[in-house]
Amino acid sequence: MTQLVALLSKGEGTWGQVSGLIKRGEWEKIIVIGDSYARNFLVDGAQFDFVEVELDRPLVSLKDELVKKLKPKLDSDFSSEVALSIASGTGKEHMALVSALLAIPVGVRFTALTKDGIVFL
Repeated sequence: MTQLVALLSKGEGTWGQVSGLIKRGEWEKIIVIGDSYARNFLVDGAQFDFVEVELDRPLVSLKDELVKKLKPKLDSDFSSEVALSIASGTGKEHMALVSALLAIPVGVRFTALTKDGIVFL
């Protein structure tokens, strides 16, 4: 698993989780998703694709926007899997993102940074 997809929502308090995953993981591709404010997110020395979406959209509209913007960026086939970080965000945002990834289609493996390092759930 070498593709990391991470959601950044409005509160910067959870951005450290995403930053830590980016710094400590070995990823071939990193995609960070957020609104225009999240464009301010930087990780020293790390390169990632930023996908800007309107997080305030209704659920179905947000899911459709995510599919449209993520599909060309992800290596997807029936055996593909992404590491997904949703430590940041709301339930609606999480539902839209997971639904979009499954529609692309890619498998989803949740990931988090803990005191013991990166874990896959």
